[in-house]
Amino acid sequence: MSAAYADHGAARAVAPAGGMRIGGVALDDTVAVGLEPFASPHAQALIAALMIDLDTRYADDGPVEGDSPEMVGLHAVRADQVTPPRGAFVVARIDGRPAGCGAVRPLHGGPPGTAEIKRMYTAPGARRRGLSRVILARLEREAAALGYRRVQLETGLRQPEAIALYESAGYHRIPTYGQYEGDELSVCFAKDLVTA
Repeated sequence: MSAAYADHGAARAVAPAGGMRIGGVALDDTVAVGLEPFASPHAQALIAALMIDLDTRYADDGPVEGDSPEMVGLHAVRADQVTPPRGAFVVARIDGRPAGCGAVRPLHGGPPGTAEIKRMYTAPGARRRGLSRVILARLEREAAALGYRRVQLETGLRQPEAIALYESAGYHRIPTYGQYEGDELSVCFAKDLVTA
């Protein structure tokens, strides 16, 4: 394990059973959100589940220009992008079981100081409990600690729960960008980070 992932003590947000509130949302179980290597089995299992979820939601749309092998390769999330000091990948656990994930990386082709949030996912059994809000807040803290001043992201019209999350967390809509430019199903957001 690399030194970048050695200190999990600083990488935890814990809510003991009994309904403690994190990010304004009551959680009933012990929740920990920590840095995790992108290539770890838990990270890859969560990403695979995310991809199945997205394929199911958007199955009837067929391929779009942004799905070409060249575009996918250019914009693929790579381990070096989501490893400190460039980015971070986090896994959320409920009572020790992996239940969600997210990543922050430099925005491809974007201005300096701007990061992109990627691979946000919460497993179906952990949804509607505030876990995604905890993951998002952790990613924002990681981005700020890495020196980013702004984060942006893309989600889709068929992910209304994601849109509601970002809007409630202070994100504002921006024009589609990069590989999502012109995609009628894409919705993009940005947020300026509070830096110390």
